[in-house]
Amino acid sequence: MIKRNPFVFILYCALISMVIIGATNYTATAQYKHKKAHAKKVHLVQVVKEEDPDSNTSTTNVVFPKILCGNEEQSMAYIEKFSTNRRAYLIRTYNRSKYFFPKAISILTKHHLPEEFTILLALESAFNANAISKAGAVGYWQIMDEVAKEYGLKYTPQIPLVEKKKQKIKKIKKQIFKDDRKDFIKSTYAAARYLKDRSRNLNNDPLLVVASYNCGVGNVWNAMEKTGKNNPTFWDVKNYLPAETRSYVMNFITLNVIFKNYKRFTNNTLTFNSLKVEADVDEASLSEVTTLLHKN
Repeated sequence: MIKRNPFVFILYCALISMVIIGATNYTATAQYKHKKAHAKKVHLVQVVKEEDPDSNTSTTNVVFPKILCGNEEQSMAYIEKFSTNRRAYLIRTYNRSKYFFPKAISILTKHHLPEEFTILLALESAFNANAISKAGAVGYWQIMDEVAKEYGLKYTPQIPLVEKKKQKIKKIKKQIFKDDRKDFIKSTYAAARYLKDRSRNLNNDPLLVVASYNCGVGNVWNAMEKTGKNNPTFWDVKNYLPAETRSYVMNFITLNVIFKNYKRFTNNTLTFNSLKVEADVDEASLSEVTTLLHKN
């Protein structure tokens, strides 16, 4: 029987332990270096993505007025299409507004209303004092008889075109006094009071106020109720409003945004976020206003 030398056995075990420890340290070091290299690679990919010029997050230079911020996603495609299809109309309207807007803004600010509401002048009458709608609305702000009476304006009663055809009524002699709806200052003060009242009725939501100016506050209230929400926005009630009103509000947003970015618009340097969203511009909704604009 051969006897094992204790000293040789201890030395052998020590060598085995050193080899195992060395291999473990090498593996740990390699894993650390691999993770560090992977982290650098991920960081580089993130940097490239942030600087990618084709990214949609940095392609637009359109600035929205403060009261319209938050509506970019829902309206950008519509604005882009409108700015292309109605370029001549936008330029004419902007040039014409230079005379009227400063006066209107001074009155609106006295009533603590946003100056963006001046766009209603362009949408309603194209700045034409003698404009009369088929429904019988008159003047710069297209004020109906009952509203004129409510807000203390002198007015010549109007019979809607539809009623005239039905009843075949002869022309009524105009009363001696002027119709205040054709007076810019008086009608603007009345419109400002009306808009202030509607703001109180509609939680100071500018888009709902604009919608009510077109179709009446009652219709807007009904649309709000149909949503089942406590504080619905225009986008919540949009599908419950008349098509004309939907286009009216979209045109209100569009004109405000284009006029806010007018220099870039005329220089053809205004760029939009290329979201693939279909936007139907209602050409008919502006046909009557455009005709009035050409006459002035």
